[in-house]
Amino acid sequence: MRKAVVLCSGGIDSATLAYRVAEAGALERLISFDYGQRHRREIERAAAIAARLGARHDVVDIAGLGRFLTSSSLISGGGAVPDGHYAESNMKSTVVPNRNAIMLSIAFGIAAGARADAVGIAVHSGDHFIYPDCRPAFVDAFRAMQDCALEGMWQVELYAPFVNTDKAGIVAEGARLGVPYELTWSCYKGGERHCGRCGTCVERAEAFHLAGVADPTDYEDPDYWKDAVAKMRASIT
Repeated sequence: MRKAVVLCSGGIDSATLAYRVAEAGALERLISFDYGQRHRREIERAAAIAARLGARHDVVDIAGLGRFLTSSSLISGGGAVPDGHYAESNMKSTVVPNRNAIMLSIAFGIAAGARADAVGIAVHSGDHFIYPDCRPAFVDAFRAMQDCALEGMWQVELYAPFVNTDKAGIVAEGARLGVPYELTWSCYKGGERHCGRCGTCVERAEAFHLAGVADPTDYEDPDYWKDAVAKMRASIT
């Protein structure tokens, strides 16, 4: 991998991936998507990560697509964002249909145009339960599809180093890399502070705890995650 385009949402996972690619000297640019999500905080944080790395940051506007995806609570105009542990079935309302497939298809076109040889995406094992387009089977299938789509034109690798790593492992890797996690954003609700109650806030707090890394996040409800984790574990025992 000489030159990589990295999808960056502004969260823990994609920020860590950006730093990992930058450490290898291969970061060509970061790409974020405006897909009609209910807030722009994650895009703002992605811009901050890019600035810290001294990297180019492009925002691809596909917001018009959002009006067709309102089955997801992450889309502006969708239902309420649920509270609870990330692994609870009610979190399925946060699925944005085909999101990674759509974004990766665009990113591969951008990468080919920029003569980059890799597209990085920070899918991880904690997403497998809820999101089908974060699973190893999807990564393998998309890689094969893109090999066909660009055959004879340009060779672009799909780089997904965390696909079998959990979020705590990503936080540990980010601590090694010096990722400024205080710049990242996870909360689905997009308030002035992380709510501490939505699935991704719970997952974030739990990951820092399991990794043994100090959590710099300012949560409205900093202890909610402990009860949510306990409830989830009790339900599967």
